[in-house]
Amino acid sequence: MSHDVINEIQNGRTTLGIEFGSTRIKAVLIGNNHIPLASGSHDWKNSYSNQIWTYTLEDIWKGLQDSYRKMASDVKQQYGITLRTVGAIGFSGMMHGYMVFDEAGELLTPFRTWRNNITEQASKVLSGLFHFHIPQRWSIAHLYQSILNEEKHVADIRFLTTLAGYIHWKLSGQKVIGVGEASGVFPIHTHTKDYHSAMAEQFNKLIASYKLPWKLEDILPSVLVAGEIAGSLTEEGAKLLDVTGELQAGIPLCPPEGDAGTGMVSTNSVARRTGNVSAGTSVFAMVVLEKELSKAYEEIDLVTTPSGNLVAMAHSNNCTSDLNEWVGLFGQFAKVMGMEVDANKLFGTLYNLALQGDPDCGGLLAYGYLSGEHMTHFEEGRPLFVRSSESHFNLPNFMRVHLFTALGALKTGMDILLKQEAVKLDEILGHGGFFKTVGVGQKIMAAALDVPVSVMETAGEGGAWGIALLASFMLNRTDNETLEEYLNNKVFSGKAGVTIQPEPKDVQGFETFMQRYTRGLAIERAAVEYLN
Repeated sequence: MSHDVINEIQNGRTTLGIEFGSTRIKAVLIGNNHIPLASGSHDWKNSYSNQIWTYTLEDIWKGLQDSYRKMASDVKQQYGITLRTVGAIGFSGMMHGYMVFDEAGELLTPFRTWRNNITEQASKVLSGLFHFHIPQRWSIAHLYQSILNEEKHVADIRFLTTLAGYIHWKLSGQKVIGVGEASGVFPIHTHTKDYHSAMAEQFNKLIASYKLPWKLEDILPSVLVAGEIAGSLTEEGAKLLDVTGELQAGIPLCPPEGDAGTGMVSTNSVARRTGNVSAGTSVFAMVVLEKELSKAYEEIDLVTTPSGNLVAMAHSNNCTSDLNEWVGLFGQFAKVMGMEVDANKLFGTLYNLALQGDPDCGGLLAYGYLSGEHMTHFEEGRPLFVRSSESHFNLPNFMRVHLFTALGALKTGMDILLKQEAVKLDEILGHGGFFKTVGVGQKIMAAALDVPVSVMETAGEGGAWGIALLASFMLNRTDNETLEEYLNNKVFSGKAGVTIQPEPKDVQGFETFMQRYTRGLAIERAAVEYLN
């Protein structure tokens, strides 16, 4: 065991990142060399209550404390010491959504997550007003929809924030968020790296007739960029995070960020002409732009890197959930037949079979819409598998079509960027569960986007590692050092990765599949209308 590592931990030369994903909360402690030293995770899931996708405050705190406890226990088990301090901490979470609080700091309405497609009217009005696409997931869309719905809580709002912003506020007392996270709350002006003041004024005029006791700027958290100090852990915050009372207060905190920003950091794709794609429960691709797009697109969100550079984001609500359930069904079959199959072997075997299928999936069609899909304009979803009597119905094609369709909505958006806007993209870096089976997800993604797809050795570390890196950047950066320089020179230098080039026959196969996918949306629409 290295005494250097023990000294690093004891002397607080570490940083801690905790990210709230949609199915898992993960805590990662990293050392001076940015390699994880210990980790802990807590599984959780959203609930659908009163037509709202939500997580309770109890679930949030229970999950935070459990993931921290498991990480601290990992430190104790590996190194024989009790964790009492770290150099810096960062919190990250699912972007967007709606958490609003009154004067006393009480939550006014259950947390509305990114997954809710209930703000269509607000989204349309605001997008038209700003000439800037405001997706239904964004916090400002939720706020304006609540105003349009004349919900009673609106007049009592004194603070609106995101999940990461909420955690940070409760642990530090600071009402702040990172610029990447803020860009999913309200549009950011890329020159000022703050909320777009002209649009904020337009919004205030829009709602003036409601005579609310606040203006937008009164209730939004302040915006910080990567590298800035965002307060420190209070005595109360330390006890909230570590229920054993061992963790000391006073630890500096970096700006809380969204999962999109931490995905960019953990894949080293914060520089222009780079991009990353995070594929799991949902899937989104981020492309750092060299210049602004020619116009606003309903399918494309404009957000920023944690440093405030402009990013085009194509986001799909659905990716692997339905695919995972089909794999689970095959697992049940194996069990009934008396075979105990390890989950990794089950996924690996079925995923690799997909590579043996016909390039266009043999005429099969599927939609994995467990929830609504804004990219193709569905407020609700119905998972479907459809085939004609002439299609090549076999297991390789069946697996291939479910892998293809997991990226169908994403490709709709990416085609706008890469084909219509001619955005230049040298490569895209993949991370998330879709890429866990070596080579398969990469090959399918390369076919979908017709761009080289790389997966780094570190890709499995995910967003918790990404926010730990942002905490490390804040703590260890030199004067005028940019985030891009820090990541290139100090974190990813010498790190290996595997790149897969798109194969022409697969690219053409995906294009053929997409023609079928687009035509078949009428079947999905009928299923939504008739299957309740």
